[in-house]
Amino acid sequence: MTTGRMSELLAQAEQAGQVDGLHGVVVVCGGQLLWEHYGTGEDFSWEHSLGPVRFGPTTLHDLRSVTKSVTALLYGIALGDGLVPAPAQPLLGRFPEYPDLAADPDRARLTVAHALTMSLGLDWREDAPYDSPDNGEIAMELAPDRCRYVLERPVVEPPGERWSYCGGATALLGKLIADGTGQALEAYGRAQLFAPLGIEQFHWMTGDDGVASPASGLRLTPRDLARIGELVLAGGVWGGRRLVPASWISEMLTPRLQTPWGAEYGYHWYLQTVAGRQTASAMGNGGQRLIVLPDLELVVAVTAGNYDDPEQWRTPVAVLEQVVLPALEKV
Repeated sequence: MTTGRMSELLAQAEQAGQVDGLHGVVVVCGGQLLWEHYGTGEDFSWEHSLGPVRFGPTTLHDLRSVTKSVTALLYGIALGDGLVPAPAQPLLGRFPEYPDLAADPDRARLTVAHALTMSLGLDWREDAPYDSPDNGEIAMELAPDRCRYVLERPVVEPPGERWSYCGGATALLGKLIADGTGQALEAYGRAQLFAPLGIEQFHWMTGDDGVASPASGLRLTPRDLARIGELVLAGGVWGGRRLVPASWISEMLTPRLQTPWGAEYGYHWYLQTVAGRQTASAMGNGGQRLIVLPDLELVVAVTAGNYDDPEQWRTPVAVLEQVVLPALEKV
């Protein structure tokens, strides 16, 4: 039985130290919940420890930067309703409160697509720990105006040429969504995405300004995270109702730039081949991962507690490569 095989393979991977810090796994295949596993460990709400948590189907988990990919889905929904600018549109034209920045010809070249692909060409570093003001995202949250902080960073290269991880890019998208829809990001997300998917329980953390963080503030259960993956797998349709334009799903998952480790990047989603399978993934600090494998009609949601660990990627990759895919191959 596939589920028993997954449990067996997971036990072997745990013994081998390949899945340290694993908090939860949900596997959905062909629209059916195939297998789930929950553990115990320390979780955080950003930098605040929640202590040891016994995880289960109804336990919210910090998703960190998986939030970015959800924000991209919300952008597509708003775009379909004509409420936000298209990717090719100038970015600073949507921030008239910064006329001095718009007057800079280097910044005037920025488009929404440069934010969607994290290729703004601005000086931005997130390699410092996420509890340090040396980290770009943390410095942005501490700034009196997060969007101005992002847009006034020094220009270091032409936009669109190189992918450079930037939570500030997602903050700009969140502001465009809020301005265009006239709703707070979390309210728009509830109405247009979470409620239609049947997601009743979620939390979207806010900064000191009371604004939800588009880059890293979302907390969901692994089951509900998997629902988002199912929506992407189905091309934006859920329960016979179109929630996201099909054209946006296609655009979002079109490779545009390459990351330093070899994955390609679309509009806030990672695209790569894993174990010979094409995948689209949302990734977050600590080992949070939502993986969509279209050819298998498979969605894998992983939550973990390896925050700020340089090897955090190993646990979700091992879950997919050492547990889920080998078990399915035996079917």
